Amino acid sequence: MSGPNPVLDPVRSPNIAPPPGATVTATGVEFAVYAGHADAVHLCLFDEAGTERSVPMARHSDGTWSTHVEGVRAGQRYGYRADGPWSPREGLRHNPAKLLVDPYARAIEGDLTWTPEIFGHVVDESLLGDGTTRDDRDSAASVPRSVVLTDGFDWAGDRPPHVPWQDTVVYETHVVGLTRRLDGVPEHLRGTYAGVAHPVTIEHLRRIGVTSVELLPVHSFVSELHLAESGLTNYWGYNTLGYFAPHAAYASANDPQGVLDEFKGMVKLLHAAGIEVLLDVVYNHTCEDGSYSGPTLSLRGLDNRVYYRLDDDGRDQDVTGCGNTVDLTHPVPMRLVLDSLRYWVQEMHVDGFRFDLAVALGRGKDGEFHPDHPFLMALRTDPVLAGVKLIAEPWDVGHDGWRTGQLPPPFSEWNDRFRDTARTFWLPDLALDEAGRAGSGVHDLATRLAGSGDLFGRGHRSPLASINVVTAHDGFSLADLTAYDRKHNEANGEGNRDGSDNNRSWNHGVEGYDDVPAEVAAVRRRSMRNLLATLLVSSGVPMLRGGDEIGLSQDGNNNAYCQDNEIAWYDWNLEDWQGDLLETTAFLSRLRGEHVVLRQRQFFPGDPIDGDELAALHWHGPDGGVLTPEQWEDGSTRTLAVVFDGADVGDSRLLMVLHGASEDARLTLPRQADVAGWNLLWDSRFERPEQVPQETVPTGGTYDARAASFAIFEGRP
Repeated sequence: MSGPNPVLDPVRSPNIAPPPGATVTATGVEFAVYAGHADAVHLCLFDEAGTERSVPMARHSDGTWSTHVEGVRAGQRYGYRADGPWSPREGLRHNPAKLLVDPYARAIEGDLTWTPEIFGHVVDESLLGDGTTRDDRDSAASVPRSVVLTDGFDWAGDRPPHVPWQDTVVYETHVVGLTRRLDGVPEHLRGTYAGVAHPVTIEHLRRIGVTSVELLPVHSFVSELHLAESGLTNYWGYNTLGYFAPHAAYASANDPQGVLDEFKGMVKLLHAAGIEVLLDVVYNHTCEDGSYSGPTLSLRGLDNRVYYRLDDDGRDQDVTGCGNTVDLTHPVPMRLVLDSLRYWVQEMHVDGFRFDLAVALGRGKDGEFHPDHPFLMALRTDPVLAGVKLIAEPWDVGHDGWRTGQLPPPFSEWNDRFRDTARTFWLPDLALDEAGRAGSGVHDLATRLAGSGDLFGRGHRSPLASINVVTAHDGFSLADLTAYDRKHNEANGEGNRDGSDNNRSWNHGVEGYDDVPAEVAAVRRRSMRNLLATLLVSSGVPMLRGGDEIGLSQDGNNNAYCQDNEIAWYDWNLEDWQGDLLETTAFLSRLRGEHVVLRQRQFFPGDPIDGDELAALHWHGPDGGVLTPEQWEDGSTRTLAVVFDGADVGDSRLLMVLHGASEDARLTLPRQADVAGWNLLWDSRFERPEQVPQETVPTGGTYDARAASFAIFEGRP
């Protein structure tokens, strides 16, 4: 495939490279791709019969290769082949026998077939040594095609909702799982982009107060080899092949242009309903696994040494747990990621991103995390990206990888401390705690309710930097948290070794859902309501895992990444208790929307435990008195009452009573100036919100709290 470089168009300077990707011009298409260490790059054009035509590309001084092909139009299938040094120990793995996907492809068509030909090296040798023998078998028959597309779409009337952070309620969901079994959505639209934007789906989202849908990865991805061999697929999508192309299998449309238009149509319809679209994006690694074990599909064959972090022996430095790490200390991959983000905002109209393993994106050349990493600085200053929602998963699996609270503004972060604290308080396995001192007292719980100031109270940050989570796609569902002490991931085919063992769950005495006594089922449901209430009334930004509002189970699987089936799909055939939970979720979401004091933009003023009479938060014990420092730290303290004073924001006073003890108790409600009584708004003892009685407790009066319950009151002047 190597040969002399073609002559450049004399009109263009060799120092000025065209934009990367496939750009449609008046007379054809201009193709450009970076391969800085290659000796030659060829564009491969495929006709309808699959016949390949090779076109040599010209090299620019910056390492970009380009060519303009007359007569080529949108719909053209293509790929690249790169020739050059084969020296794996130096990180160079060029192999012209391997067809490569364009990193900037707007559409990717076809499935990856796991054959020996897709590996750049001889697989058997790579398992024994360094894999330095290049495999010269052609991979074209097994690799998806890049497709030339135009960007035209009728966006007339589209208005991004621009939901303020303080009003945001995030709903994390999967394109397929959300509607695959949803009655009312036509069969051919179920499990698709169009299904997400169907009126039935939108009605449900609005009913529970969702402002922002966060979609699990929709960038084009492939399944791993071990899943293909076991008959499973990558369901979650954290195995990216192309950073610009929507995953085609999620569309009801069958042609590449139709896939693109369907995604845009979904965004436009959700916007019309006032709902933002956030994307879970995976820029920390790709589907090419490790250089000595993975396939050569795109970046690996174009310029392995530039795109990935490598050690001195040419091996991948893996801080992602997925075999490789994209090297954002180099300007070429950093530009790729920034161009991708801008494309999804400007052309696809999405409203923000959740960055998977964000710490990996901020590691410098020394391997350490730096909040002022050039990539993070670029996100903060880019005129396009600085204006959208940026959410970080603030950890990776590398050295010193846990960084919750350490990302720079304007990032918000998944708050795992909130998750662990809420679970520890509400789901203590009392049978395993003979001293009855389950949990670690109420100090940490109070900190989470107030916005996690210990994590986000410095560096020009606020409670809105905390994305409060109780559950997420990775881990037990809300219902399974209350039904399983142990994970049950046998269906994944990994001997139940995958998935976390630290779930902080409690089965309430019975593992699973078989033969569950009615009283156990009732307490489980109350535990779910307690966790939902903690999530939806705390300061910060709540993120609801899709399906938790209807109590969906994954049969105890806490790592259903490969379960594209009934285990992970939402079952909308609801039992009565699930309908009750749905109504509870909707009520709590409305309550949050009605009270500004629950949506604080800044941390509550004053010190609530240092005698500050002007503090906007007041913490009380079961006797109605202010908690003492000893009670704060005492692990046996299982009751917490807090008054949210909304006077500064023009709101009423709300009283939250969190009674985590295993026994019923008669509690004294705190006295408050200018409060004559406390009107009961909600109590988790009741299955449905409308069952809550209209009851007023005089200030300083008593209230009978059910064991493990959460009650909310409003102050009456």
